[in-house]
Amino acid sequence: MISRNTIDQVYETARVEEVIGDFVVLKKSGSNFKGLSPFSQERTPSFMVSPVKQIWKDFSSGKGGNVVAFLMEHEHFSYPEAIRFLAKRYAIEIEETEQTQEEKEKANAKESLYLVNQFAQESFEKDLWEYSEGMAIGLSYFRERGFTDPIIRFFGLGYAAEKKDHFYQKATKSGYSETYLLETGLVMKNERGAVDRFRGRVIFPIRSMAGRVQGFGGRILSNTAKTAKYLNSPESEVYHKSRVLYGIYESKKAIAKEDVCYLVEGYTDVIQLFQNGVENVVSSSGTALTPEQIRLIRRLTSNIVVLFDGDAAGLRAAIRGVDLILEQGMNVKICSFPEGEDPDSFAKLHTQEELQAYLKNEAKDFIEFKTSMLLKEANQDPVRKAATVREIIQSISKIPDPIQQEIYIKQCAAALEVSEPVLFNALAQEQNKKHKPVRKIQNTTNEKQSGIQKIPQQDVMVNPLLFLEKQIISILIQYGDHEASFDELIVSSDAEGNLIEESKTIHTKVHEKVFLDLQQDEVEFIQPEFRSLYDQLIQAYQVEGELKLDKILQQEQPDIGKIISDILLTDEVHQLHDWEKKNIFVKERESVVGQLVSETILTFRRYLIDEKIRSLLEESETTEEGEDASEFLEDVMQYQHLKKVLSKKLNRVL
Repeated sequence: MISRNTIDQVYETARVEEVIGDFVVLKKSGSNFKGLSPFSQERTPSFMVSPVKQIWKDFSSGKGGNVVAFLMEHEHFSYPEAIRFLAKRYAIEIEETEQTQEEKEKANAKESLYLVNQFAQESFEKDLWEYSEGMAIGLSYFRERGFTDPIIRFFGLGYAAEKKDHFYQKATKSGYSETYLLETGLVMKNERGAVDRFRGRVIFPIRSMAGRVQGFGGRILSNTAKTAKYLNSPESEVYHKSRVLYGIYESKKAIAKEDVCYLVEGYTDVIQLFQNGVENVVSSSGTALTPEQIRLIRRLTSNIVVLFDGDAAGLRAAIRGVDLILEQGMNVKICSFPEGEDPDSFAKLHTQEELQAYLKNEAKDFIEFKTSMLLKEANQDPVRKAATVREIIQSISKIPDPIQQEIYIKQCAAALEVSEPVLFNALAQEQNKKHKPVRKIQNTTNEKQSGIQKIPQQDVMVNPLLFLEKQIISILIQYGDHEASFDELIVSSDAEGNLIEESKTIHTKVHEKVFLDLQQDEVEFIQPEFRSLYDQLIQAYQVEGELKLDKILQQEQPDIGKIISDILLTDEVHQLHDWEKKNIFVKERESVVGQLVSETILTFRRYLIDEKIRSLLEESETTEEGEDASEFLEDVMQYQHLKKVLSKKLNRVL
């Protein structure tokens, strides 16, 4: 692991404006820098970088944070990869923390496998361009496929010579251990000695999201050879077939920018589409799609368009595995090609404009596509049509969003000519099979038209407490250490149980006032990120005596950095101009911080009281009439009175 000392040195040395300036054109704007968002298409700059605070904020996408967060968002690095990138950029020597001998050996072995793979990629690529056999066979093949020389070099394509130990001899002469050559699967060993796995094949390097070579795919060119057409690296410490996507490194920026990923079957499909302007494309390398591969795409976008051949087998392949995508909460579309065509051949025969127009116009929503295809196959047969309905309901049940489920049910009811209540109940049965709680969704069909009960819809509303939680975090970040005066509202009761209210002014630090008030109300924040950040802020003030935001920003939690940058830079965007020159004097926010804190806490309490009243009323509905009911009513009246007191304090009308 990277030592804390190295991480601290990276943060102390790296300048957010310099690093981001390598990727985004920035222009000076007061004490800050501005530029066009690298995460969305825009004409007016809304991307802000603060050299003073060492944070950035993209107001078009809502993203933000420190220099590491930018690399994690823009380059899709992991936290350690971002630290290593910055260390290399600023020539900082990386110090590793003390590891056990076993951990050191494992880390060294894994790094050795990556180094062997990198050497192999460079060797195969060199043989393609400089070795006579590679030029005559491999390079000719790629050019016949329509690949240009720049695209061949961009993807690092190569060629493995036909000689049985050509690569093995080169690798061992260069000092690479036979152990690692065998572990990566680049070399196999039998009674006749060492044999190159990929001999006589063109080579497609498979890279990780960060660009490291994990493994290879090789295609045999001889039609007479009695071996598999395509061959992949075997499973190893650095290559897991179910966790890689061909083209993810080359396409990641385009996928994030376009906010959609095209998913194809083969290596050449990816390269041909990329060459023809569709750069947001990856391949599952001919394997069944896995949840790990879907999650890789989800790091970049929540939209997938699956591209498959136009024949029946291709369409069936498109159906299989898509349920997995739906389960991950992704939006899925299917685009099929004309009979006999695949993405590679279609892209080769059409212009860039024609290809992009086809993908845009022919991509159909997955449920719509599946419904249309299965109905065509059912051919008015009632039994097969019933099976079609069940198959479509199975797919809808995979979708985690109940609103999307309801919309699809309504669309399918019309397309399948089946009543909505029947489909809703079929959905409920499907969910019960999986031991999941039935989603509370509703349809608009008149209940009296059917004896089948429909499921009521759950009310969905935005919780105002989340806004107030963010406001409290903002106050602690900007004014937590300030001292202010507060009008304290003290509510007590007399001997007869009547509420008595009185007010007094106290002087204390803002963080102490916030902490004591929330502790008194036994409040826990709803939003996990706000809850985590609140605990860290209070601890910083109470234990360390001061707030060091840079320490909080250095965590492996991008959401925390996003919240902080949002709070700090949003205020700067909306700062008033120098109105004093026009004799217009505006109160500084610091001068009214006591009022701001008091109003926020009072409003927070008021909403909490509303929640308490609501829960009491719901509880009273299940309680028998009599003494218990009267106690509920008395409690509700007390809370209503307290709410009235708070509203009066806030000068608000009930």
